[in-house]
Amino acid sequence: MDRTDAIGKTGQEADSGGSVANPSPVAMREQLTNMRGLLVLSILMTESPDEDQILNLAASSAASLGSWRVQAFAFVEEGTLWTAARGAVHRQRIPDDLAVALSRLGETGGRLSWPVAPWTYASPMRTPGGMFGHLIASADHPPSQEDGFLIKVVAQQTAVAVSNARLRALERRQTVELESANAALERTVADLRRGAEIHGRMTAAVASGEGSSGIAQILHELSGRPVVIEDRYGNLRAWAGPEEPTPYPKLPAREQEALVRKLGSQPRSLRHGGRAVALASPRPGVVGLVAIVDPDDSCDAADIMALELSATALAVELARVRGLADAEIRLRRDLLHDLLAGIDDESAYARADALGYDLGTAHRVLLVDCPGSAGSEDDVLHAVRRAMRELGITGLLGTLTGSVVIVTSASGGWEPLREVIVRERGAGQCNLSSGSARRRPSEMPESLREAQLALRLHQVSGGAPRATEYDDLGVFRMFAALPELGHVDAFVRTWLGALIDYDAGKDADLLHTLTVYLAEGGHYTETAAALTVHRSTLKYRLQRIRELTGLDLNDPETNFNLQLATRASLVLQAVHH
Repeated sequence: MDRTDAIGKTGQEADSGGSVANPSPVAMREQLTNMRGLLVLSILMTESPDEDQILNLAASSAASLGSWRVQAFAFVEEGTLWTAARGAVHRQRIPDDLAVALSRLGETGGRLSWPVAPWTYASPMRTPGGMFGHLIASADHPPSQEDGFLIKVVAQQTAVAVSNARLRALERRQTVELESANAALERTVADLRRGAEIHGRMTAAVASGEGSSGIAQILHELSGRPVVIEDRYGNLRAWAGPEEPTPYPKLPAREQEALVRKLGSQPRSLRHGGRAVALASPRPGVVGLVAIVDPDDSCDAADIMALELSATALAVELARVRGLADAEIRLRRDLLHDLLAGIDDESAYARADALGYDLGTAHRVLLVDCPGSAGSEDDVLHAVRRAMRELGITGLLGTLTGSVVIVTSASGGWEPLREVIVRERGAGQCNLSSGSARRRPSEMPESLREAQLALRLHQVSGGAPRATEYDDLGVFRMFAALPELGHVDAFVRTWLGALIDYDAGKDADLLHTLTVYLAEGGHYTETAAALTVHRSTLKYRLQRIRELTGLDLNDPETNFNLQLATRASLVLQAVHH
């Protein structure tokens, strides 16, 4: 055996091949001291829970055990090399050449050709579970047999201590993971219980008919914050909690519609304007919003869960209410259409009684026309229904040839209703017309005809959107009531025929100019403003009218007949529209 490969042999023994003489008392005392040191080191390493501390203890204790030192600890399977220098621990990647050399040595260990010291040796670190590394020792000269023994013992003790530390670390991680899993399970169970409680309370609110107000109140009690329920247009439907704002701060129509679209494109709630908001939409066209007022963004997961379960309960409530409303609306709509088409009084009274509606008082027909609302007839219908509810107006509601039609016993002053309808729609303008009140249901077709005539008269006159009542039409009403309009047409041709023909041939608008001029009492400034033309343009047109008709517009008699003729012309346009 080569002396450089004989760990645990002194150089003298390797040369002679004999045995070492009995150790002297001094040598025995040194060995005893080393054994005590190993025992203390083993205890310290075994009690240490930290792997780096164990390795550092082994490395720092080597100098007191012999003329050798711990150069490093190599963990080949992990690919790491542990070293300690100047009190600092370093972990780095094992150099490729060292990794190859250690793999060749395997579990027996042996000399290393590693340029860190004249003599370098890799001692295996074994445990009952197998080998997981090497202690790399180095010295300036080949160590004695006793030193070689100490190197193996330190490697073995280090392996056991590191293995135990790793097991304890694994146990701690598993304990932490188990505790975390138990805590998560407890939270899940608590969430499920809370969810079941919320669901039960919401279901009970819907089943008992508490409606939107009940749902809002329950969510307020669960979250401790104010709760609001809105319709799709942002109108307040329920509030629960303190400090209800008056008036309610409704969002602009475009912002509200954008919010509804955003909520509809995702399955969860979202934050918007200091609120946590969820969507309730059991079917297209039926939309409600439920929100927790939370300006400081302090809602937790439980609050959000309660909010979203509230939205589900609100969807059920909306579906229930809409189903009932649809059935009643359908029956009312059928009665409305029959009233407008013509129905005998006895049948009308019987059907109205079945619906709980009183037809025994005088009723009239109202028409609501919103230009540019094609494709959104339902939106206009819902806006009219909300406006009637707000103003306390009862009646039968439906649609007819593009307009919303109302049969109601309410009387007079329809401009407030029109204004609320415009506000509820949030965009565009609307005209409203009313027929005369009629005592008997069978007379509703006549009230409808009057409302239609009033609406057409307003449309052909080109005036600003407003409410028009047939009872206030004055001379228009007189002309419209004539059974034969041939004489009216002749009267119009006599006074306005030249202008009618000129307008038709030149694509001009002189008849309208004259109509507005007469309606404004012959005042230039007001007429020019109404026509949105310059005064000089107006003067030119009036001069042209004088030339074509040969009439003196300042003559009282002529002025009176022209006013009658222009109004009669509007009636003819409305009737033949």
